[in-house]
Amino acid sequence: MQVSLERILPIVQKPGRYTGGEYNQIKKDLNTVRTRIAFCFPDTYEIGMSNLGMRILYGVMNEMDGVWCERVFAPWADMQSAMEANHIPLWALESQDSVADFDMIAFTIGYEMSYSNILNMLRLSGVPLHSKDRQGLKNIVFAGGVCTFNPEPLADYIDFFSLGEGEESTVEIVSLYQKAQAKNWDKDRFLLEVSKIDGVYVPSFYRHEYNADGTLERIVPLNGAPATVTKRIVEDLDHTYFPTKPIVASTEIVHDRANLEVFRGCIRGCRFCQAGFSCRPVRRKSPEVLEAQAEATLASTGFGDLTISSLSTSDYRALPELMEGLIPYCTAHRVNLAVPSLRADNFSRELMEKLKTLRRSGLTFAPEAGSQRLRDVINKNLTEEEILSTCALAFSGGWNGVKLYFMLGLPTETDEDVLGIADLVYKVIQAWKENAVNKKRGLRVHVATAYFVPKPHTPFQWEPQITPEEYLRRCKLLKSHFYAKCIEYDYHSPDLSRLEAVFARGDRRVGPVIEEAMNRGAKLDGWDEFFDYPTWLDAFRACGVDINYYTTRGFGEDEILPWDPIDVGVRKDFLLRERHRAYESKVTPDCRQGCAGCGANCLLKEVKCDA
Repeated sequence: MQVSLERILPIVQKPGRYTGGEYNQIKKDLNTVRTRIAFCFPDTYEIGMSNLGMRILYGVMNEMDGVWCERVFAPWADMQSAMEANHIPLWALESQDSVADFDMIAFTIGYEMSYSNILNMLRLSGVPLHSKDRQGLKNIVFAGGVCTFNPEPLADYIDFFSLGEGEESTVEIVSLYQKAQAKNWDKDRFLLEVSKIDGVYVPSFYRHEYNADGTLERIVPLNGAPATVTKRIVEDLDHTYFPTKPIVASTEIVHDRANLEVFRGCIRGCRFCQAGFSCRPVRRKSPEVLEAQAEATLASTGFGDLTISSLSTSDYRALPELMEGLIPYCTAHRVNLAVPSLRADNFSRELMEKLKTLRRSGLTFAPEAGSQRLRDVINKNLTEEEILSTCALAFSGGWNGVKLYFMLGLPTETDEDVLGIADLVYKVIQAWKENAVNKKRGLRVHVATAYFVPKPHTPFQWEPQITPEEYLRRCKLLKSHFYAKCIEYDYHSPDLSRLEAVFARGDRRVGPVIEEAMNRGAKLDGWDEFFDYPTWLDAFRACGVDINYYTTRGFGEDEILPWDPIDVGVRKDFLLRERHRAYESKVTPDCRQGCAGCGANCLLKEVKCDA
């Protein structure tokens, strides 16, 4: 392998993606290793090495006795061609050994458009694609990540799914596998036992039966499997594992910096947001722990940038205290501190003054909708006055750039709502004219619109997606009302978002489509250079699957949903109630103003959350 690899590295882009040997990587003596795990990220090195979840679980597994976890990333097209031409299988970075040599193969899945990469990586490894074709304990394939909250499109390919946060459950899974190795269990025995671990879903233990119209008639548990599988969470973030010695990439990556996760969950209830519901309840770290982790991470890596991360960073109650501790350290060590994921309704003057001491960049806010009516429909809990007052505050503090993100195609949206985006943008421009202290630099307003994708485990999981033609019409309508030169407008391609909706709400009939598309050359679909929509359309036609069934059709409220066996802690009746409130334009206050009774608190041993 090493000789062949050295021969092809000079002919591919960014060979540093494939060599390993980075600072802080973990190498182990194979004589001390009983279980080898290939930890696969179904995208390129640059994306995977930026993923905090992968950094965490890489460290968790390598802390286990007798376990060696190694990283595997999807190759770029030039490397894949060279691999195929030279008969080189996909390998792990730390040892350069083929993925097929590993006991367990784990995938972390955070984006639906990486599904073709998963199958492609298995194919490049020489590992059978279908779970039923992989016999024995060798090459057990499992997966986790937010996309596994609807695991059905990958049900034929993944042996089991680990739902929710993996710091604790991964240790239990790997420990059970070691027991299976020691006792020479067969695969069926291992899958039966692993299904008893809380948060583990074994798709082969559930039979899907369909009505004549193609809808699900029932989902039948087999082999004593539970009717529902509840996700795992970590309650005490202060004492759970955090990677203070992460690997330092050997080539440029997307987020080449230290990441500091301040809390998990979200107090908001934006009705379109899967993460906001599936990551509940809120649990936070103390600022003292965060400061210690930040300093340890920076010292062990030499990173010059530190990012505070969460779903909504400005909702972290101790943010001022944390900033008070981090800014002097970052200033003394010449570290750039970034605070993304801010909300327009809690961007205070105090926070602005602290941010002004850092390297200044544009501010980013996500009003999501242009009219107040539609913001109430989606439960954004954000008023126009809050948006404009926040922008005015920022402009008075010296900022001259703002990014505004919106969605088109939200439930009940009208042309009036679409044009409300343009109206809001011009009010932001006016706020700059009235409040800016540095007008010589000029104003830049970046506006981006995304095509609404209904996601599982949200109040909008039943909604139809508007057609691509209608989405583009609304984009053009909006663009025609942007006249100011300071406005930069872009919108997402409808083709990609349409497929994302299919995979997000797909059932097991979508799996063969993914395989067919992969066989036709689909890979790296999240990259514009490689995404080929006609290939996917051909795959749907070849498999006799109608895209509209999963997109524009919508789902009935009494319909069995493919992801019904998965429990993220938020009750289905709560989601239905929120859907009905959306159509009444009724707002549900955030968790700090009063518990709405979503059910996520029941995941905690002590029934309370840290909102």
